[in-house]
Amino acid sequence: MTNRERFHKLMNFEKVDRLPMLEWASWWDLTINNWVEQGLKIPEKTDGLPPLQELKKQLGLDLDLQTWISCTTAQTPKPAYHGAPIVESMEDYERILPTLYPEHPVNEPLLREFAKRQASGEAIVWLSLDGTFWGPRVLLGIEPHLYAFYDEPELMHRINSDLCAYNKRVIEQVCEIVTPDFMTFGEDMSYNNGPMISEKLFDEFMLPYYQQMVPQLKQHGIRVFVDSDGDIEKALPWFERAGIEGILPLERQAGVDLERLRQQHPKFLFIGHYDKMVMPKGEEAMRAEFERLLPVMKQGGFIPAVDHQTPPGVSLENYKIYLKLYAEYTRKACEE
Repeated sequence: MTNRERFHKLMNFEKVDRLPMLEWASWWDLTINNWVEQGLKIPEKTDGLPPLQELKKQLGLDLDLQTWISCTTAQTPKPAYHGAPIVESMEDYERILPTLYPEHPVNEPLLREFAKRQASGEAIVWLSLDGTFWGPRVLLGIEPHLYAFYDEPELMHRINSDLCAYNKRVIEQVCEIVTPDFMTFGEDMSYNNGPMISEKLFDEFMLPYYQQMVPQLKQHGIRVFVDSDGDIEKALPWFERAGIEGILPLERQAGVDLERLRQQHPKFLFIGHYDKMVMPKGEEAMRAEFERLLPVMKQGGFIPAVDHQTPPGVSLENYKIYLKLYAEYTRKACEE
């Protein structure tokens, strides 16, 4: 069974020989730097792939090839600090509009390499796009964005209308080269206490644009996920109404309860939920975390993976122990 066949069968709740082994969020640069000091050898020859993708293969992980196509460009003004606004009014937005939504943003040579790996079954390919919470926040700034739902509704709709049209164009451009196996809308609209907006605001400012993009994606046979940090339990039904099929990363530290989500949404797809905070604690703690996840792993439609980037506090030795356990439990989940 190829990596790609395995992914699709699992997402269809069908029997597989083992679950996929993914490091969907790759690694922090600080983590990689620490591991290099501890003896990790980064592949020098990439064979057409980014070095960290080759590193996944070297470590025994399955190959997942992601392209994130943002609505901004190198010409888009930079915020004064993280979370600061780039635009504060419709006039500001109109002024920087020529730097947004590039006509042809896809990296064709890279996607052709992805297509080759996908066709062989070696890799799954996924596309990430700025979602209708994420996109306006990048432009308006973290705090002003939340006020804009009330103070600048016309600007919010203008941004999301333009973003929606852009994303639809990007989807077609990507699919001319390779049809992704799944995709994620980057949103990050929840924190430890739940979603940052109400269901009413979701329905007014986000749902209409999902209702345009999601059917297009499904027409291409692309599984549609949302990438949102924090506690997404309250918002998950909203996404489900929008046609979203899955979610990641299911952060354990935010209080996400995967077993409860699976009971409430039995056909929803999940990726992540392995608590990264246990990884520095050694084999016993890491094994206990896999045991916690095993009941849902056995049900299908769920790929266990680190619930965000592997942090710098995880030693190379402990990461190798994690990988050993990962391989063990992805097979154990498929035992009769």
